[in-house]
Amino acid sequence: MASNKKIKQGSAPCAAEQVSGEDESALSSLKQDQREIVEACESIRDLLLEKNKAYGSSALKPMRVFSRADNVEQLKVRIDDKISRLCRGHALPDESLEQTADDLMGYLILLKIAVNRRRNLGTRL
Repeated sequence: MASNKKIKQGSAPCAAEQVSGEDESALSSLKQDQREIVEACESIRDLLLEKNKAYGSSALKPMRVFSRADNVEQLKVRIDDKISRLCRGHALPDESLEQTADDLMGYLILLKIAVNRRRNLGTRL
């Protein structure tokens, strides 16, 4: 998730645009802020799926060429880097604040998955 060069955010059709029939009426019954929450979550989902397709499961199953840290620790480092950029106001030249925030949310979701997998294996954090 370090770079958004190859994956244009928002390029995958948002699932909110793909709903039909019963789902469409349920979505239209939501308040504006609720619809925006759905759209934002779907956008992050689409971004994660695109990056997983492009890069594989490297965040959840790292190669560990140089670092022997497990995937949870490696994701925490990536999250620290993104938060540091946000705090200092320094995004990459080709990365907007929104892209940095999207990447951060994506990493947090991947961390949640990694922690759940660890818990299911009975390993302590």
